[in-house]
Amino acid sequence: MNTLVIASTISEIQPLLETKPQVDWLITGIGIHHTIFKLVQKLNTHKYDRLFQVGIAGTYDDSIELGEALIVESDCFADLGVWENKTWNSIIEMGWQNPNEFPFEQGKLINPHVNALTYKKRSGATVQRLTDDLDETNQMRLHHKASVETMEGAAFHYVALQLGIPFCQIRGISNYVGERNKTKWKIKEAIESSCTLFQEVDKTFSIL
Repeated sequence: MNTLVIASTISEIQPLLETKPQVDWLITGIGIHHTIFKLVQKLNTHKYDRLFQVGIAGTYDDSIELGEALIVESDCFADLGVWENKTWNSIIEMGWQNPNEFPFEQGKLINPHVNALTYKKRSGATVQRLTDDLDETNQMRLHHKASVETMEGAAFHYVALQLGIPFCQIRGISNYVGERNKTKWKIKEAIESSCTLFQEVDKTFSIL
C-alpha cells in the first residue's frame, strides 16, 4: 500500500523520519497555496493509496489538553470572506459560494474515511493569519463550530476529496488560539503525540 505523509515543516514529523517507516514524505511549506501546489504536483507524478497530513495546531476548545493529538474529521477555509463592522461573514453567507458544491457539505470538507476510527476526532478551521484578537477568534470559532485551527488542513482535505484518495489529518495541539506567548505552548509534546498517533492510525487505516 503506497502512503504519502505531508507536513508543512520538517520539524513537525522529525520523530517519524527517525523511525524510517515505509512511506513517502512531502514537506509543503506553510499555508494553503504551498500545500495545494506541492501536493498536486506530487500526485501528478506518483500514485498513492492513502494520504496523511501530520503536524501541530492550535485549539479554540479549552477542554482539549495541550500536547494531546487528535484527528481532524472536517475542515473549512475559515477566513475566506468579509470582515466588516466587527462582524465576520463567510463567502457562503455572502452568497458567493454554494455550500454544497462538491467537495463541500454545508461549507465543510468532511472526511468520510475516518468515521470508523475510535481516536478523538474534532472539526477544524483553516486560516491564513494568526491573531490575538479574541473577538475575531471567537467569531471564527462560533461561525465554523470548530475546535482546531491550522493553516493548511482545508487545503489537504480539498485536494484529497477532489481526487478521491483516502486521507487522514492528524494534529498535535500545541496552543490555545489567541495565546501568542510561546512559553505557554507545548510544541515538543504536540509533535511527539501527533507522530505517535500517526503510527497507531497507520496500522488500522489500511484496512478501512
